[in-house]
Amino acid sequence: MSGRSATKRQPAREDTWNLRLYIAGGTPRSIAALNNLQRICDQFLPGKYKIEVIDLLKSPKLAAGDQILAVPTLVRRLPTPLKKIIGDLSDAERVLVGLDIQPGGLVS
Repeated sequence: MSGRSATKRQPAREDTWNLRLYIAGGTPRSIAALNNLQRICDQFLPGKYKIEVIDLLKSPKLAAGDQILAVPTLVRRLPTPLKKIIGDLSDAERVLVGLDIQPGGLVS
């Protein structure tokens, strides 16, 4: 995995969810977090999201910007307000609640 890589689903727009996933290398937990996030986004935000993956083993200074203390950590940058979820994102319901995603991709 690279220091900064992005999975783009469409160009940035006002209704695009901007998600940043901080990981620590290719650990099973990091890989699980990315796979779980991808699955949740494909189901609840189809065509309306951008995932940026930041590997803190390769770019540790990038953790300061979003005040990352543990990995994996997911940061929802857009839509505002900023939200964070720590863990492998295996509990889809917790992720949906944590990101304020409702069925259909609406913010509560």
